[in-house]
Amino acid sequence: MSKLTAVENDVFTDVITLDYIDLQAIGNGGQSTIATIPAGGAVELVYVDESVAFAGTTSLVIDIGTTGGDPDEFIDALDVDAMTVPVANTGDAFTAAGTTEIVSAVAADTPVLLEVTDAAIDSATAGKITIGLRIIDARRFA
Repeated sequence: MSKLTAVENDVFTDVITLDYIDLQAIGNGGQSTIATIPAGGAVELVYVDESVAFAGTTSLVIDIGTTGGDPDEFIDALDVDAMTVPVANTGDAFTAAGTTEIVSAVAADTPVLLEVTDAAIDSATAGKITIGLRIIDARRFA
């Protein structure tokens, strides 16, 4: 996980790269915090790329959002194995608001969660996803 510099963050503020070993550690049905929306912040873009094809499993589904029980505000039920191109803003908050809208403004620091659903994740032998986030943090200028 890396925080980008001012020069790099023209596209993303945060980039998270997780390989199959990271996803195995999260486990089937498990969740992991991948970023934090700061108080007063909001999310503008969540982008997922299968940067290395997964091997050993054909059922990897991920969700990304802020709700602990069902984090799907930003990316909802993304079938990673079926991806042929990167995917962005498919979650409930974006599809309800429109893909160009800024969503999930928060009053307090709020974790961004990744949920893994894959009964065969322990059989994976290769694969990597890259997640790009654009988080707005206007209070840093206050």
